[in-house]
Amino acid sequence: MTARLSPTLLRFGLAFAALGVAFAGALLVMADTAVGWGLIALGLPLCGVLALAGDALGPQFVGVLTRRLADLLAQTRPWMALLALYAALKIPVPLWPEGFPVLGLASTVALFLAALAFVWERAGWVRAGLMMAVSFGAGLGVEVLGSRTGFPFGVYSYDTAPAPTLLGVPLIVPLGWFALTLTATCLSGGRPWLAGLLMMLWDIGLEPLMTAQRYWLWHDPLGLWAGAPVQNFLGWWAVGLGIAWVFTGLAPRLFGLRRLEWAWALPWWARAYPESRTPQLSLLPGRPRREPDFRVAYPTEAFFLPGGLVLVGRYLEAAVTLAAMGLGLALARRVTRHDR
Repeated sequence: MTARLSPTLLRFGLAFAALGVAFAGALLVMADTAVGWGLIALGLPLCGVLALAGDALGPQFVGVLTRRLADLLAQTRPWMALLALYAALKIPVPLWPEGFPVLGLASTVALFLAALAFVWERAGWVRAGLMMAVSFGAGLGVEVLGSRTGFPFGVYSYDTAPAPTLLGVPLIVPLGWFALTLTATCLSGGRPWLAGLLMMLWDIGLEPLMTAQRYWLWHDPLGLWAGAPVQNFLGWWAVGLGIAWVFTGLAPRLFGLRRLEWAWALPWWARAYPESRTPQLSLLPGRPRREPDFRVAYPTEAFFLPGGLVLVGRYLEAAVTLAAMGLGLALARRVTRHDR
């Protein structure tokens, strides 16, 4: 018997293939080949169409696409729209390479706001504020400490980082610690050790890309990968684990954990606030039949991050990043397959 792909895998496989067509078009545009614009114009809308109904190719395709589009609009929450904006802001990068700092900051801000809106919707504004404050403060703190002392990541500096910066650290970095750790914690099913590992695998791609863009520069004598030492990746695992551990303590049910009603990390004054709320905002009236999850940011980045490395000529690093993040996705799926 021939094994068949699940409808979800088929849809997203076809959608990523269409996105690849648009990406190839961007490469052609960079090479001053006019046909690249046609591939971009074809690939981008085709990606969305196949993501919705790629498993229904045939006579019933139009009807399935129409129904699913209406259903999608009914289910779309503010955080989903912000997540889509985050992905859309990455698309112009090949066509405007010198605008990477502007587009990178805008994309990260959209992802940060998406994360904040997701937690606010699912766990209330108190937990959203606490989780944002903890991760932003911890992320900024370890980066200030790390860039000045070499602990916990190794010897590096932000001397060439584009503005805006906060205490010498690019604003994009602490914003990213919140959003990246949240998606890793969702993907791990609330397992801090796995969330930290997913963050470490993510950083395998961030190091060559961000050093190529001169957001930070490594000066460590034990540099192994894009100038970063092994200590850096262990530091990413530890910091990601720590923030994820606090996240699960603040809002365990957000990550599917079954615990006592009140989490250990939640301050006493905040315990009167409910953890879960029914979503109130959507693009069309209606209620979702399933609860989508913020974990979708990780596979999205698994596409765009290697693509960004290809654009700066780091082909080996792109292949390694794709393999590393793919391994993380496979591991997370295997570890969490019995959850819920």
